[in-house]
Amino acid sequence: MRLVDYLDKGASLGGDAPCLVCDGRTWTYGDVGALAARIASALVGRGVVAGDKVAILSGNDPVAFTCVFGISRAGAVWCPINPRNEAAENRELLELFECTTLIFQAAYADLVDQIRGDLPRVTTLVCLDAELDWALSWEAFLGAGGDEVDVPGDDDLAMIVGTGGTTGRPKGVMLTGANLETMTALTLMSYPWPEPPARPTYLALAPLTHAAGVLCFPVLASGGSIVIMRKPDVGAFLELVASERVTHTFLPPTLIYMVLDHPALDTTDLSSLQCFWYGAAPMSSRRLEEALTRIGPVMAQLFGQTEAPMMISTMAPRDHFRPDGSIATERLSSAGRPAPLVTVAVMDEGGRLLPTGERGEIVVRSSLVMRGYFRNPEATAEASAHGWHHTGDIGFLDPDGFLHIVDRAKDMVITGGFNVYSTEVEQALMAHPAVADCAVIGLPDDKWGERVTAVLQLRPGQAVVPEEVQAFVKERIGAVKTPKQIEVWDDLPRSKVGKVLKTEIKERLRPSPAHR
Repeated sequence: MRLVDYLDKGASLGGDAPCLVCDGRTWTYGDVGALAARIASALVGRGVVAGDKVAILSGNDPVAFTCVFGISRAGAVWCPINPRNEAAENRELLELFECTTLIFQAAYADLVDQIRGDLPRVTTLVCLDAELDWALSWEAFLGAGGDEVDVPGDDDLAMIVGTGGTTGRPKGVMLTGANLETMTALTLMSYPWPEPPARPTYLALAPLTHAAGVLCFPVLASGGSIVIMRKPDVGAFLELVASERVTHTFLPPTLIYMVLDHPALDTTDLSSLQCFWYGAAPMSSRRLEEALTRIGPVMAQLFGQTEAPMMISTMAPRDHFRPDGSIATERLSSAGRPAPLVTVAVMDEGGRLLPTGERGEIVVRSSLVMRGYFRNPEATAEASAHGWHHTGDIGFLDPDGFLHIVDRAKDMVITGGFNVYSTEVEQALMAHPAVADCAVIGLPDDKWGERVTAVLQLRPGQAVVPEEVQAFVKERIGAVKTPKQIEVWDDLPRSKVGKVLKTEIKERLRPSPAHR
């Protein structure tokens, strides 16, 4: 399926049904389909041909999201650009992806103005919501269209997504229609959905340029509605769950912690929720247990990565509980079971598949896995060595088939000859009642090679003594894994999508060359 086919499928279930909702306004499937057709015609009128790369630089916005379907109907390739990136990073991505057209919101006009002179391939700039001397207005852009078009792409390439920019030159992940169709099928078969004729309502607070965006496709295929939040606001999020009778939503753990700490949570009507996805980063088992009690038995984990979107493994709400209805605390630190259309294995450095219980790199085979990295055959070959896609995550499969992710390969700490997985230490730290969030890294140490180091972000009004925290962790996971150094910071550095930046933490804590 092309991306626009999800919209068409939803429209076939009723063109007058609500499709997108934002700021109190509703766009029906007919409205969205008509605008997408105009966008496709305008793109073709501006010279876009099948296979061209069209970028969108926007916050959460219904018109910007509709552009995704116009791009698809024009036979072009969607390139989501993260609006939180710095100008230089977005310039590099637009150049890497070979984009010919950039559609952007006025809020990012200064950023675009900084880089447009360095983008000779970008021949069309379109501003969604303002008049600029150097870009087409939205009205002028749409006016370039003619007859309706429906152009099949020159191949199955649906989108290119940037990844890997924190450690070097970013890579472009090529995702095909088949990749996203597999993801959509896995989503629909792995989690609860309303029984027809009822339809889902999905609340999108997280950026539509990332996980929140691709999770819209199964909703559209079901004829459901998508409630779009322009800005992250936990109080407004709770109000919308109640007022819009939201059935599905997704948040990364850091925002779920904010929901749990919000004073309105316990008085908000959450009875409509069927599936509250969490993912994109490890979640504290203690806080997940709290969510299962206070938000309800609706929490649902997903594990994936840009190269194998969202659904490498899944944990439906029911999997969080034992047959007697009690919370299965032993599973809460897992990433669920491998999804039905995905084969997951654990591999050592030599390419040997390891038995149940042994730790190694998590590798994957599935039609979920990307085509490869755009114009980067070397990186593609490295990621697909031994005939498996390499995730870069260290983990193991337990006897019940649950996948446990213990660390990113690059985040493992080797101290005194022992392998210490930062995720395990972070789980122990997050069990402490004063800790809101944390990060564990390894720092150079003359005695140990690396010393386990923890940086804590505390809950409001809390204070800790490092020795007390060390004793707390030692009691749970032993002396070797207990941090030898503990720092308390007001805030942890985070990426544009909320992930903790361990590389930045290391740089801030690593001694300067003069003092080593």
